[in-house]
Amino acid sequence: LSHRSGGRLRTKRRMSSDSGGKLDKLRVRRAFDSAAETYDEHAELQRLVVDRLLENLDAVRIEPHTILDIGAGTGYCSRALARRYRGARTLLLDLAPSMLAFARSKTKRWRSSHSYICADAEALPVTDAAVDFVFSSLTFQWCEDLDRLFAECRRVLKQPGLLLFSSLGPDTLQELRYAWAGVDPSPRVNPFIDMHDVGDALIRAGFDAPVLETELIPVNYDDVRGVMRDLRGTGA
Repeated sequence: LSHRSGGRLRTKRRMSSDSGGKLDKLRVRRAFDSAAETYDEHAELQRLVVDRLLENLDAVRIEPHTILDIGAGTGYCSRALARRYRGARTLLLDLAPSMLAFARSKTKRWRSSHSYICADAEALPVTDAAVDFVFSSLTFQWCEDLDRLFAECRRVLKQPGLLLFSSLGPDTLQELRYAWAGVDPSPRVNPFIDMHDVGDALIRAGFDAPVLETELIPVNYDDVRGVMRDLRGTGA
């Protein structure tokens, strides 16, 4: 858990620093756009990570007026945050417009405290010091420039502010990576940034004393087709 002043930050997993090339953001957006209708059906792991991440808030006393949910997807995180902080306004930000449209369709009230922003996390269209709490789950692995990403998070946060996020580490999908390596030398699994690089980037961005935490979450499948169905179904 990270306060801008004297706080901590947790991530759920380490990420790997070896880069297999630049991310194609347009391709990423199209993939998640196409998965908007199937995402929730295949996102059991994503919901588990969100639920565990939210448990950390039990130990944090904050009353945010404005929350920014980066990579809001179909709105699962934002709906949970709205239940916890009923008086807060939530900004749902995502790269994929179809994800935001799906999230909006889940809001039944005519007047909602949710606002929807289609944008890149590395270029937030939010004014300086406008947000009390930045939350993100399993999105930052799609961001290539950590310095720019965390500088943007710090820019939009008030002081003191809270940043809480989860991301993926280098052991993610290692079985799939090893299996592909036996038949094809080209990279078939996304690279992920090492935890120490994440911590260094947070320090450079001006966050105070970040603490990062790792957790291994095994997910078992009967066959590789099941893995691919979930990856494709969530847009990954």
